[in-house]
Amino acid sequence: MRIVVTEFISLDGVVQAPGGAEEDTDGGFEHGGWSHPYFDPEVLGPAFDEGLERAEALLYGRRTYLTMAGAWPERAGDPFADRLNSLKKYVVSSTLSDAELTWNNSERIPGDEAVARIRALRESEGGELAMMGSPTLVRTLLAEGLVDELRLAVMPVLLGGGKSIFPTDGAKRPFELVSSTTGKTGVQLCVFRPAAEG
Repeated sequence: MRIVVTEFISLDGVVQAPGGAEEDTDGGFEHGGWSHPYFDPEVLGPAFDEGLERAEALLYGRRTYLTMAGAWPERAGDPFADRLNSLKKYVVSSTLSDAELTWNNSERIPGDEAVARIRALRESEGGELAMMGSPTLVRTLLAEGLVDELRLAVMPVLLGGGKSIFPTDGAKRPFELVSSTTGKTGVQLCVFRPAAEG
């Protein structure tokens, strides 16, 4: 399977709480919902539809899973929601119990087994394992070389600090730009894949 990560990201690399004020206030983050003014449905809508269509399963960290599970099951009848609700969902968590995974078709991966289990999933047959949000988990997977594609919706705003998906271990990891599309709001949808060193 290919691991494909999609993120709303600011110019200074922040991915925290793009969707709403109370989504994630860790560290005193005060800009929840910051992505809304820059969301261009003509560019991002088709990109999300296409990404979800290619996905065979979804991979989440605990907080992103709980946010998504609290929003999408009640939206049945919308094609995007129906697809999201029907897909297999893997949830990495050391604190959630299996009984707390109430969203249809969800399976827990214990935190201490995450890298090994995700590596095994990636080596299995299948299409795309799609990720959204989940910055701590994405950072770990980038550090382990387990991300096959980064789809970054780069928003023209600086947030001055917050959660990032990028490892800070000093290692160089080259990527190549596969495509870039600019929306009317100034958002750029940039698709990157790991590049060979050289």
